[in-house]
Amino acid sequence: MSSTTIPIYTSEQAEETILKRPVFQEPKLSTRVEQKIKQVFGEELTALQVVQRILESVRTCGDKACRQWTKTIDGVEVGDCFQVSKERILSCVKTVDSQVVDSLRVARDRVLSFHQKQPITCWFTSHLGGQLGQMVRPIEKVGFYVPGGSAPLPSSVIMSVCPAIAAGCQTLVVVSPPDKQTGSIADVTLAACGVLMELGVDIRVFSIGGAQAIGALAYGTESIPKVDKIVGPGNIFVSLAKKEVFGIVGIDGIYGPTEAVIIADSSARADYVAADLLAQAEHDEMAVPILLTCSRELAERVSKLLVQQLSSLSRSSTALHSLQHHGGIVVTSSLEECFRLSNQFAAEHVSLIIKDPWESLDRITNGGGVFVGDTSCEVLGDYIAGPSHVMPTGGSARYSSPLNVLSFVKIISLVGLDRNTCVNIAEKAATIAKSEGLTAHAKAAQKRLSEDDAH
Repeated sequence: MSSTTIPIYTSEQAEETILKRPVFQEPKLSTRVEQKIKQVFGEELTALQVVQRILESVRTCGDKACRQWTKTIDGVEVGDCFQVSKERILSCVKTVDSQVVDSLRVARDRVLSFHQKQPITCWFTSHLGGQLGQMVRPIEKVGFYVPGGSAPLPSSVIMSVCPAIAAGCQTLVVVSPPDKQTGSIADVTLAACGVLMELGVDIRVFSIGGAQAIGALAYGTESIPKVDKIVGPGNIFVSLAKKEVFGIVGIDGIYGPTEAVIIADSSARADYVAADLLAQAEHDEMAVPILLTCSRELAERVSKLLVQQLSSLSRSSTALHSLQHHGGIVVTSSLEECFRLSNQFAAEHVSLIIKDPWESLDRITNGGGVFVGDTSCEVLGDYIAGPSHVMPTGGSARYSSPLNVLSFVKIISLVGLDRNTCVNIAEKAATIAKSEGLTAHAKAAQKRLSEDDAH
């Protein structure tokens, strides 16, 4: 890879290329996927049309449709039962490498402890007359999509389910696609479910993925229960399916490729910065690893180190494509300019590898998660630090949050007015109702003004 180069941009160039958020368009599919669609459906269809057909068949035909799509698309026959038995799940805790299981337990404990500290309380006040307040109730039934197509992702089980456990959700349903070779969910993913079950929580696991899994969770089938909310990332078909069923169920968000913005100054270690960029780049050819720095010297050192370190990666071609087509290095005129560009981009992950990073937190206004200092590398956040790694992508960090306890609760408003307050405000309510032309509303309020309580 001696001739390989990593692009270095000016701020102006970056704002017109890698930092420019595209207007949403119909997702472009690879030639391979387009050919597969034509083979399966007998005609050319967009990704959305594929999803709509799958969802409608699952809605009307239930398990039969789920089996058909799993066989046709995934190449796996699941037989009569999608559900993975509790015995099989717990056996994986014993058979999977003990170091992996122990690490999953540490991750479980840290992520659960973090979310148990999130303050979510009911409150009431009487200063406005009577009792006003809010009650907090957990969402009863939640479905969790755990990707598993190109590689098993046990960390997604921990990061998605732990906040729901902390919230008190009672019905937890995990779906994950079966492996084409073995015909079942990866053992390590089942082990992650098992270490959560060690806490005494009941988790039902189903071997199904893709848009058909989202449909099953949204509509319910003979064997897969209907849930109230679906969370978790997936491929374009999963994301579009979540978007289609929103309203029938709640969803956490629509997730795209992973994003990492590193803000670094001349004090940063170039080898750390390069390693962190590559960690994101190897995720996916569409991943977005970006360095923002006011140090030209650091930029050039990192560029050289990226090329050197690429050769040692098992997914070097993926990482290189990501860096050259969707990421890169941006040299700015000042550190303040780095923060401006970062906030404008609103990345999923923002790392501060600068002198006195804690003093700069107030300069961050947009970002799914902020990783402070070179010992708080984003990789630790991916697996074990504490916050959920399910974070907003695609610029949605401007208005949304990482998966957290609030994602799994409902706030119910409470109104309990006393007689005096009712009388004092009823006429005002009636006046507003009349201005809207709603006379029945006005009359209902005015009925309360009478001292005669006779029915």
